[in-house]
Amino acid sequence: MNKPLPTVTPNTWEFLRDPMIAPTGFREYDARWQYPEAINLPGITALGMGLGTQMHLRGIEPVIAVGNDYRDYSLSIKNALMLGLMQAGIHVKDIGPALSPMAYFAQFHLDAPAVAMVTASHNPNGWTGVKMGFERPLTHGPDEMNELRDIVLSGKAVACEGGKYEFVEGVREAYLDDLVGDFKMTRKLKVVCATGNGTAAAFAPELFRRLGVEVVESHNELDYTFPHYNPNPEAMEMLHDMSDSVKASGADFALGFDGDGDRCGVVDDEGEEIFADKVGVIMARDLSKIYPNSTFVADVKSTGLYASDPELIANGVTADYWKTGHSHMKRRVKEIGALAGFEKSGHYFLAEPIGRGYDCGMRVAVEICKLMDRNPDMSMSDLRRALPLTYSMPTLSPYAADEEKYDILARIVSKMENLTEFAGRKVAQVVTVNGARVILDNGSWGLVRASSNTPNLVVVCESSESEAELRAIFKAVDDVIRTEPGVGEYDQSF
Repeated sequence: MNKPLPTVTPNTWEFLRDPMIAPTGFREYDARWQYPEAINLPGITALGMGLGTQMHLRGIEPVIAVGNDYRDYSLSIKNALMLGLMQAGIHVKDIGPALSPMAYFAQFHLDAPAVAMVTASHNPNGWTGVKMGFERPLTHGPDEMNELRDIVLSGKAVACEGGKYEFVEGVREAYLDDLVGDFKMTRKLKVVCATGNGTAAAFAPELFRRLGVEVVESHNELDYTFPHYNPNPEAMEMLHDMSDSVKASGADFALGFDGDGDRCGVVDDEGEEIFADKVGVIMARDLSKIYPNSTFVADVKSTGLYASDPELIANGVTADYWKTGHSHMKRRVKEIGALAGFEKSGHYFLAEPIGRGYDCGMRVAVEICKLMDRNPDMSMSDLRRALPLTYSMPTLSPYAADEEKYDILARIVSKMENLTEFAGRKVAQVVTVNGARVILDNGSWGLVRASSNTPNLVVVCESSESEAELRAIFKAVDDVIRTEPGVGEYDQSF
């Protein structure tokens, strides 16, 4: 295979013929590009051929489950990807339109050694990408992504005989059956189901009804133009809309799902948005009663309560803070035998005997319903108020170009890692496993890291004391960030 070109101008003969792939699309654990500006269809085919070659090089049986999300161009992307896989001699099992966790499920259900899911996740329209993995329930991490990038960009992909296409019926139904099992609610629940017109609209309302939950529909019509908002339950626009729906309907809570259904966001019965890391603590409290002395993994963006909450401590919980990113978290949960992993972004990784270890927003929804069934006298707001009070903020993402963001972050970390005072308090520790998390002597903290998926830095802060301290910590983090001229404006405010 010829080496793909980094740029080809659209509306040219070469654009239709030659593979074009921007190298920046190979990220820490996903492949993600703006389409067609940064990758064209021949480039996607080259990616598929490279992925197939990687399977052969690693001794993976040449069989892969492939799905696509509900965007108007995702089917074209998937077809181009499958063409490349078949050129590399791979037996492709096409499961049709899917959620990312449905594709991960298909690996188990079809006993497929590999998976490739065409999705831009929660990114806006105009983005595409592929989530892929070999060792279930894991997905590609940095090592696998670097190897794949080198195969593709250096033109080392090899054509092989034996490629085959098969469309597999019934995976969606099997996935829903697996989620529901034999569970049925014993208490009445009325839940706002928010999907932002994304792929989860084809799954979540039916799932809730099968559980015996009354559904309040919120943007559940499939519409790949996303006419109301981009489906991202970490964004305040979606959370505020969910809150309005709860207040208007009198629902017990709202659950919202991102564009490919691997994340879940929660708003309680009072219309309060509960950030996903706090929802994780609520779930960890409940699960640690059933499974005492469990280990839970939390990403570095998450609340400090996993380590400091008295109820978790009483239940013998071990907290492990790890790198942000679904591939990093899945791998960590498996490596240390954790019961679950929780990310502030809303990716939750529920391992055996609850789930299979991959991130699934639908599984989280089922487990939240089960949690409420086990606590029939508690509302979601009761569970929220039962947590120790901390003051937290939404995840903020100032612009930093993909080509520059890691160098920018390295300079920021070097300025923060030896701090002794920050936001008017003594520094207890600076954790640099993923960016810099400056932890103060009262347990409050501020974090800056690089986004793995978009041209941004990521900023999160939490105070154990007050809203005023939270804002002081954010200002202190931002003051360091502003020493870098390559950092732009924030995506939202708080």
